[in-house]
Amino acid sequence: MAVTIHPSVDGGVHAGKDDFAGGTLTCKCSDRPVKVRVGAQTAHNHVCGCSKCWKPDGATFAMIAVVSRDKVEVLENGDKLKVVDANAAIQRHACTGCGVHMYGRIEDTGHPFHGLDFVHTELSSEHGWSAPGFAAFVSSIIESGYDPSKMDAVRGRLQELGLPPYDCLSPPLMDVIATHVAKTKGTLYAG
Repeated sequence: MAVTIHPSVDGGVHAGKDDFAGGTLTCKCSDRPVKVRVGAQTAHNHVCGCSKCWKPDGATFAMIAVVSRDKVEVLENGDKLKVVDANAAIQRHACTGCGVHMYGRIEDTGHPFHGLDFVHTELSSEHGWSAPGFAAFVSSIIESGYDPSKMDAVRGRLQELGLPPYDCLSPPLMDVIATHVAKTKGTLYAG
Protein backbone atom coordinates (compact mmCIF):
# COMPACT_ATOMS: atom_id res chain seq x y z
CA MET A 1 0.00 0.00 0.00
CA ALA A 2 1.34 3.44 -0.95
CA VAL A 3 2.16 5.94 1.76
CA THR A 4 -0.44 8.71 1.80
CA ILE A 5 0.65 12.25 2.57
CA HIS A 6 -2.23 14.63 1.72
CA PRO A 7 -4.99 14.38 -0.91
CA SER A 8 -3.63 17.46 -2.71
CA VAL A 9 -0.23 15.86 -3.34
CA ASP A 10 -0.80 12.10 -3.30
CA GLY A 11 -1.36 12.15 -7.07
CA GLY A 12 1.63 14.42 -7.63
CA VAL A 13 2.52 18.04 -6.90
CA HIS A 14 0.98 20.52 -9.32
CA ALA A 15 2.76 23.76 -10.20
CA GLY A 16 1.21 27.07 -9.21
CA LYS A 17 0.66 29.98 -11.56
CA ASP A 18 2.92 33.03 -11.35
CA ASP A 19 0.04 35.38 -12.19
CA PHE A 20 -2.42 33.81 -9.72
CA ALA A 21 -4.10 36.50 -7.61
CA GLY A 22 -5.79 34.44 -4.88
CA GLY A 23 -9.22 33.04 -4.23
CA THR A 24 -11.78 32.09 -1.64
CA LEU A 25 -11.36 29.45 1.07
CA THR A 26 -14.55 27.73 2.21
CA CYS A 27 -14.99 25.56 5.31
CA LYS A 28 -16.67 22.13 5.12
CA CYS A 29 -20.05 23.18 6.55
CA SER A 30 -23.09 22.66 4.30
CA ASP A 31 -25.02 25.29 6.29
CA ARG A 32 -23.62 28.82 6.53
CA PRO A 33 -20.03 27.94 5.52
CA VAL A 34 -17.28 30.31 6.57
CA LYS A 35 -15.69 31.99 3.55
CA VAL A 36 -12.32 33.73 3.63
CA ARG A 37 -10.86 35.70 0.75
CA VAL A 38 -7.12 35.46 0.15
CA GLY A 39 -6.25 38.32 -2.18
CA ALA A 40 -2.78 37.24 -3.32
CA GLN A 41 -0.65 34.27 -4.29
CA THR A 42 0.68 32.32 -1.32
CA ALA A 43 4.31 31.55 -0.47
CA HIS A 44 6.24 28.81 1.34
CA ASN A 45 3.50 26.26 0.73
CA HIS A 46 4.41 22.97 2.38
CA VAL A 47 3.05 19.83 3.97
CA CYS A 48 3.29 19.94 7.76
CA GLY A 49 3.37 17.04 10.18
CA CYS A 50 2.86 19.03 13.38
CA SER A 51 0.03 18.01 15.67
CA LYS A 52 -1.56 21.49 15.72
CA CYS A 53 -2.25 22.09 12.02
CA TRP A 54 -5.65 21.05 10.64
CA LYS A 55 -5.55 17.99 8.40
CA PRO A 56 -8.40 16.81 6.17
CA ASP A 57 -9.83 13.36 6.88
CA GLY A 58 -7.36 10.64 5.97
CA ALA A 59 -4.38 12.98 5.58
CA THR A 60 -1.11 12.25 7.35
CA PHE A 61 0.10 15.83 6.85
CA ALA A 62 -1.55 19.24 6.70
CA MET A 63 -0.84 21.46 3.70
CA ILE A 64 -0.30 25.09 4.57
CA ALA A 65 1.07 28.26 2.99
CA VAL A 66 1.55 31.87 4.07
CA VAL A 67 0.28 35.17 2.74
CA SER A 68 0.45 38.75 3.98
CA ARG A 69 -2.20 39.22 6.67
CA ASP A 70 -3.57 42.31 4.92
CA LYS A 71 -4.59 39.98 2.05
CA VAL A 72 -6.85 37.84 4.27
CA GLU A 73 -10.47 38.88 4.77
CA VAL A 74 -13.38 36.97 6.30
CA LEU A 75 -16.24 37.32 3.82
CA GLU A 76 -19.05 35.25 5.32
CA ASN A 77 -20.08 33.72 8.64
CA GLY A 78 -17.12 34.97 10.66
CA ASP A 79 -19.29 34.60 13.75
CA LYS A 80 -18.56 30.86 13.51
CA LEU A 81 -14.79 31.35 13.90
CA LYS A 82 -13.04 30.72 17.19
CA VAL A 83 -9.33 30.59 18.09
CA VAL A 84 -8.39 26.97 18.82
CA ASP A 85 -5.59 27.69 21.33
CA ALA A 86 -5.18 31.26 22.57
CA ASN A 87 -1.76 30.36 24.04
CA ALA A 88 -0.27 29.14 20.75
CA ALA A 89 2.05 31.36 18.70
CA ILE A 90 -0.22 30.87 15.69
CA GLN A 91 -3.79 31.85 16.52
CA ARG A 92 -5.65 29.27 14.43
CA HIS A 93 -9.14 30.53 13.60
CA ALA A 94 -11.34 27.44 13.17
CA CYS A 95 -14.97 27.01 12.21
CA THR A 96 -16.98 25.93 15.25
CA GLY A 97 -19.26 23.91 12.96
CA CYS A 98 -16.86 21.65 11.05
CA GLY A 99 -13.56 22.29 12.85
CA VAL A 100 -11.65 23.41 9.74
CA HIS A 101 -8.88 25.94 10.38
CA MET A 102 -9.59 28.87 8.07
CA TYR A 103 -6.49 30.92 8.81
CA GLY A 104 -3.78 31.22 11.43
CA ARG A 105 -2.49 34.60 12.56
CA ILE A 106 0.52 35.57 14.65
CA GLU A 107 -0.35 38.50 16.91
CA ASP A 108 3.08 38.75 18.61
CA THR A 109 4.77 41.68 16.87
CA GLY A 110 8.17 40.29 17.93
CA HIS A 111 7.65 36.97 16.14
CA PRO A 112 9.70 36.48 12.94
CA PHE A 113 6.53 35.62 10.97
CA HIS A 114 4.36 38.46 12.30
CA GLY A 115 2.45 39.94 9.40
CA LEU A 116 1.92 36.59 7.70
CA ASP A 117 -1.21 34.47 7.93
CA PHE A 118 -1.20 30.71 7.46
CA VAL A 119 -3.86 29.32 5.10
CA HIS A 120 -4.97 25.96 3.72
CA THR A 121 -5.24 26.47 -0.03
CA GLU A 122 -6.99 23.13 -0.56
CA LEU A 123 -10.10 24.84 0.84
CA SER A 124 -10.32 26.80 -2.42
CA SER A 125 -11.93 25.68 -5.67
CA GLU A 126 -9.57 27.97 -7.64
CA HIS A 127 -6.45 26.47 -9.22
CA GLY A 128 -3.05 28.15 -9.39
CA TRP A 129 -2.01 28.43 -5.74
CA SER A 130 1.70 28.08 -5.05
CA ALA A 131 2.82 24.46 -5.08
CA PRO A 132 4.09 22.85 -1.90
CA GLY A 133 7.87 22.76 -1.92
CA PHE A 134 8.92 20.88 1.20
CA ALA A 135 7.71 18.89 4.22
CA ALA A 136 8.09 20.38 7.70
CA PHE A 137 8.06 18.74 11.14
CA VAL A 138 8.02 15.29 9.57
CA SER A 139 8.82 13.36 12.78
CA SER A 140 5.89 15.05 14.49
CA ILE A 141 3.42 12.71 12.75
CA ILE A 142 4.57 10.12 15.30
CA GLU A 143 3.10 12.35 18.03
CA SER A 144 -0.27 12.02 16.26
CA GLY A 145 -0.04 8.21 16.32
CA TYR A 146 1.88 7.37 13.13
CA ASP A 147 3.90 4.14 13.34
CA PRO A 148 7.59 5.09 13.85
CA SER A 149 8.73 2.00 11.94
CA LYS A 150 7.17 3.45 8.76
CA MET A 151 9.03 6.78 8.83
CA ASP A 152 11.62 5.73 6.22
CA ALA A 153 8.74 5.00 3.83
CA VAL A 154 7.18 8.40 4.58
CA ARG A 155 10.45 10.24 3.94
CA GLY A 156 10.96 8.20 0.77
CA ARG A 157 7.49 9.12 -0.51
CA LEU A 158 8.07 12.81 0.29
CA GLN A 159 11.32 12.66 -1.70
CA GLU A 160 9.47 11.00 -4.63
CA LEU A 161 6.98 13.88 -4.58
CA GLY A 162 9.80 16.47 -4.61
CA LEU A 163 9.04 17.56 -1.03
CA PRO A 164 12.34 17.44 0.87
CA PRO A 165 11.58 16.32 4.44
CA TYR A 166 12.72 18.41 7.39
CA ASP A 167 12.16 18.00 11.09
CA CYS A 168 11.90 21.77 11.35
CA LEU A 169 11.12 24.30 8.62
CA SER A 170 12.94 24.60 5.30
CA PRO A 171 16.45 26.13 5.40
CA PRO A 172 15.29 29.50 3.93
CA LEU A 173 12.60 29.82 6.60
CA MET A 174 15.02 28.82 9.36
CA ASP A 175 17.34 31.56 8.02
CA VAL A 176 14.48 34.09 8.33
CA ILE A 177 13.97 33.10 11.97
CA ALA A 178 17.71 33.24 12.76
CA THR A 179 18.07 36.61 11.00
CA HIS A 180 15.16 38.03 13.01
CA VAL A 181 16.66 36.77 16.27
CA ALA A 182 20.11 38.16 15.38
CA LYS A 183 18.65 41.57 14.50
CA THR A 184 16.65 41.61 17.73
CA LYS A 185 19.77 40.76 19.75
CA GLY A 186 21.93 43.20 17.78
CA THR A 187 24.35 40.44 16.78
CA LEU A 188 23.84 40.75 13.03
CA TYR A 189 26.51 42.94 11.54
CA ALA A 190 26.74 44.24 7.99
CA GLY A 191 29.91 43.16 6.37
